Amino acid sequence: MDWGKVTFVFFNLMSLTSTVGFLYEQNATMLFIAAGVNIISTILKIGVKNILSAELLASSLVADLHLIPGFIYLQVFNNAAVAVALALGAFAANVFSAALIIVESAKARDLDF
Repeated sequence: MDWGKVTFVFFNLMSLTSTVGFLYEQNATMLFIAAGVNIISTILKIGVKNILSAELLASSLVADLHLIPGFIYLQVFNNAAVAVALALGAFAANVFSAALIIVESAKARDLDF
């Protein structure tokens, strides 16, 4: 088992599920956790040399650039509607990233045979 890949996929799924957690329970703590986990996921994607690594990094950066301003809107401007809208964008980017991981795993399996 490749523990690096396990960690990589774990943080990717954690960023997806923590974003869903914020959409369910809309408070600043949940959004901070979602943004923090997503930043860790982005950092882990920087050194990856896979087939779809550029697309994975780009989708993670998109999620970061939705969650961080969403947190600012929620904390500074007390505007939950904008924060939720940005979190939905991050959710879409994380779903796209998860789909890319599935495609990449299938391609890697084809290359192994």
